[in-house]
Order: sequence, then structure tokens, then C-alpha cells
Amino acid sequence: MRLVMKFGGTSVGDADCIAKVVDLIKKSREEGNEIAVVVSAMTKVTDQIITEAEGIVSCTDKKNLDTFIDNLRDRHLTALRIVAPDYVEDVTAHINIRLERLRNILIAVNHLRELTPRSRDYIISFGEKLSAPIVSAALRQAGIPSFQISGCDAGILTDGVHGGATALPESYPRIMERIGVKLGAQVPVIQGFAGCSGEGAVTTLGRSGSDYSGAIIGAGIDAEEIIIWTDVDGVMTTDPRMIPEARVIDSLSFLEMMEMSYFGAKVIHPRALLPAMEKNIPVYVKNTFNPTHPGTVVIKESHADKRIVKAVSLIKNSSMISISGFATGKPGVAGEIFTSLAQAGVNVMLISQGSSEMNISLIITEEQVSAANKALIMIKERGLIREYTFSKDVNVVSVVGAGMAGTPGTLYRIFHGLGLAKINVMMISQGSEVNVSFVVKEEDGVRAVRAIHEEYDLDKEEA
Repeated sequence: MRLVMKFGGTSVGDADCIAKVVDLIKKSREEGNEIAVVVSAMTKVTDQIITEAEGIVSCTDKKNLDTFIDNLRDRHLTALRIVAPDYVEDVTAHINIRLERLRNILIAVNHLRELTPRSRDYIISFGEKLSAPIVSAALRQAGIPSFQISGCDAGILTDGVHGGATALPESYPRIMERIGVKLGAQVPVIQGFAGCSGEGAVTTLGRSGSDYSGAIIGAGIDAEEIIIWTDVDGVMTTDPRMIPEARVIDSLSFLEMMEMSYFGAKVIHPRALLPAMEKNIPVYVKNTFNPTHPGTVVIKESHADKRIVKAVSLIKNSSMISISGFATGKPGVAGEIFTSLAQAGVNVMLISQGSSEMNISLIITEEQVSAANKALIMIKERGLIREYTFSKDVNVVSVVGAGMAGTPGTLYRIFHGLGLAKINVMMISQGSEVNVSFVVKEEDGVRAVRAIHEEYDLDKEEA
């Protein structure tokens, strides 16, 4: 069987974790599988690099930079000495070269007092450039032929959008030529999170970009399975930090998982599913630290759990915009509102519009309130709307399940549960046949999730 194994930051966070990764790969290879490995940066490393890059724009003290580089070196070399003692010299030289390049570009950013999207992408791709050589060396230490390679050199060609690039279809034959033909004889360790544009510029793939990398590589090599190894047992019915009774879901459809990802479930980013969905490759979510657990499988049509509702998620830090008084008789006002918000970089998560088209409600993140306000001021100055207000103390609750499509009484049960809990719904939106989302006061968010979780007995295994 041909597999892609993608390991997240916690899975390669230190020497002990990397040793577990090697054991998983070795066992799978001994079972006759051909494996391509995609790795994230070590835990928190990318966040640390982002903080350093953003801070150094105005920093005048280079001692902080030297300390930062030294700390990165110490962390990675400490792991290397333990997991691959026979390869310390070669890999240390490689890591030192990478760190010197990182240091040089950070100094350049400091001198220019500017962090462009292009330089930012180049800088934040270094976490994977440091972790991949160590994982590859650890595999060789265990007797497994391996090489490490960047996402760009592996064949991931993107549209060139910095900070959130999309892989182009031309990537697939390139990946097969550069990676697919080497499987079996060797285990490639591919740096996740980034590819490159047609001009060769490094472009990162956005949040959870390493998951996306894994799916792109999987589609490119015609993998039979993609396994996302993380630090949880699988996709859960809701966040167990809110509802301790939450359980792992055995099976989800691609559409269900994409809706869950979009509305708060952070196990897999929705974009990471698209390449697998295109080629109908099952995606497994499993726990590196509990590998015997079956985890969750994401497939075209889920099969293991036929219940109507499968999961409930909660998005905090949300804001509701209520817009009223559209210009009478002027068509296209709503379109102009959305265009202005899009141009301001504001992502609208939910929309609810009255049949009179005189009122519209939108949900955005709290971080985008300022940008949205500037866009709406201009719309108001043009006389297209009369007024708008922001409500910042709201949460979005999203209910997901393929069984909701065509099942009478689904909305009744959802809102019956909310009614019993005395929770008022401020806004409702049904974006697809497998999702219903609504807005409640922030103070009612967790209670709303619990009410629906209990209404549909999501803490219990299906009989």
C-alpha cells in the first residue's frame, strides 16, 4: 500500500517524539507499505519565528536575534544527538547553514524596516527546514534509507499567493516524477507548509499548511491512504475542554469534515481535504502517542456512524454586524457591501438576510472588526445604507451531520434543546445540507453546545 504520513509539530517536538515517529514508520514499512513522510516544524517553532520576524522590524538590539538563533540551534541539535548520533556532523552542518540564512534575512528585514509578504513567507518556512533533516537522519539511524526535501523541490507548484497559496494541478505530475518513483527504495521526508511559485519564490500554504502539503503529496503520488498523525485520538463530537463527555467520531464524509473545519474544528483545515477529495483518498486522523486507537477516517461517504447529527462546534471571538436601511430601489447594495468587505480583507463566516432586503446580518471575527468598520463607513458615506452596529459578545454554534439532509424535524430538535436550556438564538444560517449554524450570546455559547450534544446523545456510541 502507498501511504502519506504527515506528522504535526507535537509529533516531532523533541527526541522522544521523533523516536515514536520512527517506530511508526518502521513498523508500517515492515508491513510492506511505501511511505512518503511530511513533517511540520517542531512545536511552537513557527510561532517563535513569526514573533521574531515581526518584532525585528523595529528592533535595534541584535543580541536578541543572536539569542533566538542560538536557542533554535540548541533545541534542534539536542534532538539530533539523541535520535541520530551517527549523523550529527552532516546534519549539524546543514542546520547551521539554514540558521545562518535565517539570521541574514532577519538582519535584512531589520535594516529595511519592512517585512514584505514574500520575505515573511521565506522566513516562516524555516521551521520545517530545520525539523525535516533530523527526522530523515533518525530514519537512517534506524536502518531506513531516507532523504529530506523541500516542498518546492518535491514539486509543489503554487499560484504565488503569499501567506495562503493554493497548489496548482501541475504539481501532481511533478510530485510523481520527483517523489513517487523513489518510494519503496527510500522514505522521503518532505518539508510541509510551503511550496513555490512559478518564479521559484517560497509560498506558504496558510494555517495547517502542513496538512495541506500532506494531501497534495498524497494526490501527487496516488496514495491509497493519507494519515494525519497528531496529538489527539481523532476528530471529536465537540471540544472536550468544553464538554468532557465528547468522544471520537469513527467516520466522517469529506463534506462533513470540511464544514467542521470551517466552523472551529482545528484537527484538519478544510483546504487540506481538497486534494484527497479530488482523488477520493481516505484521510485518517490518528494519535502519534496512542497509535493503536483507530482514530477517525474521512471518506467520500461516511459509513460507521449513521446518526443525524455528528458534531457540534463553537467559534468564539466572533462579532455580528447588523446593517439596515438599504438605499430604496437601488439594486446590488448587498453585493457592494460584500465587495467592499472582501477588498478590506474581511472574511464573512455567516450571512442572514431578510426577504425585504432592507436588513442583513453578518458574522466576522473580532480581529477584523476595525477593517470591516472602515469599509462600512465608506458604504454609508455613499448613502447605500443608513446604519450598522457591531455586537462583539457573540459565539457561533455549528451543528454538522449528513443525516440532517432530508430528515424532518431536525431544526425542531435543535431548537427544542436550546429552548429547554432557555438560550435565545440571535441569528441562524444554513449554508449547506450538512450544516446549520446559529449565533448566541457569548455567555450562552458553551451551554448551547452542551444542549445539542445532549439532545442527540453524542456522548454515546451508536447502537
